[in-house]
Amino acid sequence: MDRRLHVETFGPDNAESVEAYAQLENRVRAVDSPWMHPLTLLKAQSRFRFGWDDEPPVPFLLYESGSVVGHGSCSTSEYDNLHLAWWDLAVHPDHRRRGLGTALLEVLLERTHELSRTSAGIDGWESPAASGFASKHGFSAKSQSINRRQHLAELDWTHVRELHGHAASVAGEYELVGRVGPTPDEDLPALSAMVESINDAPTDDLDIEDEVFPPERIRAYETAMIDRGLVLHRLVARHRGSGELAGHTIVAVDQEQPEAGEQHDTTVVGAHRGHRLGLLLKSGMNLWLREVQPQLETIDTWNAESNDHMIAVNDALNYRIMGRAIQYQRSL
Repeated sequence: MDRRLHVETFGPDNAESVEAYAQLENRVRAVDSPWMHPLTLLKAQSRFRFGWDDEPPVPFLLYESGSVVGHGSCSTSEYDNLHLAWWDLAVHPDHRRRGLGTALLEVLLERTHELSRTSAGIDGWESPAASGFASKHGFSAKSQSINRRQHLAELDWTHVRELHGHAASVAGEYELVGRVGPTPDEDLPALSAMVESINDAPTDDLDIEDEVFPPERIRAYETAMIDRGLVLHRLVARHRGSGELAGHTIVAVDQEQPEAGEQHDTTVVGAHRGHRLGLLLKSGMNLWLREVQPQLETIDTWNAESNDHMIAVNDALNYRIMGRAIQYQRSL
């Protein structure tokens, strides 16, 4: 690495580094994805303290002559996909095309070798620059996903109620059960079995294994989200006759930015498909949130572009495409 460059790893308690990370990330978003909500200091700190399910990524900053010019992080899991590391890297818009992305990649590669991982993935917004960088460093495009946003003020609520009513008429054997906050311990095993059906969602050509969701991982996810300041709203479809959990959807509402909602998992168990449960759950969530979170303005969701069924549900509920991201992967 150039002697003018150096890398510093940091943690959530290093306030100066967290602030530098957030400032740089917001400069990157302003250029690459201006529709994204700003990254606050609390969100950046929480990401590196709690992660998604208490497996936080390892972050670092790239300095050139004392100024922060890039950031990166390495995410891994000990639950599954023990061969894989997922990388995040970004270069300040004023300092691109100078080899700094390559310098970041070298740091991530060294970290991944230390962890004995044999495959790495990165994301990039669809652009010639991102695809060119990936190709230069041996990455191949393996999947693509779409960020969609629902603007609640634009919804025709009469239409949403009609969609929900139609779905309910088809799904008469099921009832919806809502819960805010963590799941009681006694309900975790059944929830765990249902959540694993997310593995049926398309992963295209990515070299990834099915994820596992033991009860302790679900508890870690819920705890991490709550500690990050998110209020979890989970709506579950339950079969009236058997009591089996047939599907669920989760929306997290940010207490720091309460106008912004995040769609997390939506899934329906294979044996219960064909009853319009996806539409029932997501339209039901809209109607529920309108009552309990009336200040909510937007909900963001992500789907693999090949997930035709869920995209059709999102289209029916007036989700608007904001951006397309490509997932790249390579063996190490």
